[in-house]
Amino acid sequence: MLLTLAAGQFLMTLDSSVMNVSIATVAKDVGTTVTGIQGAITAYTLVMAALMITGAKVGALIGRKRAFAIGCVIYGCGSFVTAIAPNLPVLLFGWSFLEGVGAALILPAIVALVAGNFATERRPAAYGLVAAAGAIAIAVGPLIGGVCTTYFSWRWVFAGEVVLVLVIMLLARRIADTPVETRPRLDLVGAVVSALGLALFVFGVLRAGEWGWFQPKAGGPSWAGLSPTVWLILAGLFVIWIFFRWQARLEAKGGEPLVRPAMLRNRQLTGGLTMFFFQYLVQAGFFFVVPLFLSVCLGLSALATGVRLLPLSITLLAAAIGIPRLFPNVSPRLVVRSGLLALLAGTVVLLAALDEDAGAEIVFVPMLLIGLGIGALASQLGAVTVSAVPDDESPEVGGVQNTMTNLGASLGTAVAGSLLIATLTTAFLTSIDQSSAIPSRVKSQAQVELAGGVPFISDADLETALDEAHVRSRATDAALDAYSEARIAGLRSALAILALLAIVALFLAQRIPTRQPGLAAPS
Repeated sequence: MLLTLAAGQFLMTLDSSVMNVSIATVAKDVGTTVTGIQGAITAYTLVMAALMITGAKVGALIGRKRAFAIGCVIYGCGSFVTAIAPNLPVLLFGWSFLEGVGAALILPAIVALVAGNFATERRPAAYGLVAAAGAIAIAVGPLIGGVCTTYFSWRWVFAGEVVLVLVIMLLARRIADTPVETRPRLDLVGAVVSALGLALFVFGVLRAGEWGWFQPKAGGPSWAGLSPTVWLILAGLFVIWIFFRWQARLEAKGGEPLVRPAMLRNRQLTGGLTMFFFQYLVQAGFFFVVPLFLSVCLGLSALATGVRLLPLSITLLAAAIGIPRLFPNVSPRLVVRSGLLALLAGTVVLLAALDEDAGAEIVFVPMLLIGLGIGALASQLGAVTVSAVPDDESPEVGGVQNTMTNLGASLGTAVAGSLLIATLTTAFLTSIDQSSAIPSRVKSQAQVELAGGVPFISDADLETALDEAHVRSRATDAALDAYSEARIAGLRSALAILALLAIVALFLAQRIPTRQPGLAAPS
């Protein structure tokens, strides 16, 4: 039963990590550009984030087990459509829309089904294994994608997902549903408003790297002199505020809100949700930076990159399963802080080891530490959030929890990516401006053409671009040296902000309780 739910979590997380190493191949196969595939990845995240709260309420309305099964059917159909997609519109429909809708039904249902199938004292271990399955999908996704893309076809991944969905549905018959004592009503106005607010916010965050956070990038769109990112985030926050005002008004009139405002005044629940947000923020940023270093800076293949990420799975599983089993009565706050310290240590170790001469071996210890941190957090946070409310509210918690993880992952990737490019651009343009080996003509051209951001590319791609621009060999060598230094500076700045965010999370962990769910308070 637990394996079934963990397999569902693994499946939901696999897609994006697989596609990140196969973007160029997929783009060629469906007749589009890399930007088009990145847009599909963005759309998938948007659909999930926007519909997660509504999907949780649908689960409470029709039953969690039925919502899980229907979500699997929709997700399986999306995987099948994606596997046979001849062009980008079909890919968008199958992957971004159908799979996104399926995930919005499945993920909140998993949270509720764990709560309904396991006693309170067993939930930390159950949630730990389920969350570990999702994190492992991030680690092994590049390996699976690399193998399939290199030796077979990326379409095999989605065909394999269809088979996995069928297995999950077959095994799901053994899962006991949580009975719905009173059938709730779906707040359609709240569903639309929450989806709109979350979509605006997440879309603004995801486009920040291309448009800029505040000042518009050169050649990019500008709204009233500012980047559209600012306006979209502000609009999203305003619509989310309207949503909560509507929820409060509906509850005051005796209606059935999507999210009870009183839930978010629960200290333990908000503490757990905050930790989920920061875990996925740091985790997503780290998994953005490390593959870039391995595949672009070192030139490793997708398969070799995936192999270098695998050590994370060892410590992740050991912590997620071992902590609840060996220390069943340990303080959740202590474990969460230890997990955050492990995330911080892994980031700092990589930051200290990263330089122009560094090889792939420098990621081994950081991956072990990051896995340990993710596993420790996974072993506690799910039980912390669900135990903060009565069991009949677990679907709502599942919806809000998965919304926070999506927001954290989106923001983590956007913050790390935008700071990386900003530092890379500044360092590169400064270096070539100070170089005596580069002609003034090339310096001026670079200042104009690269002001909007220097792309993160390999040395081979940069050398090709310089050859096409008829830059002389002496200037080419100087530009390559400058770019290599700037690229490492960009990666280091991204890791530095992730370390800072992990420290902020340590201060906010005070809301996590010191006793395990189900343990009586000391007399």
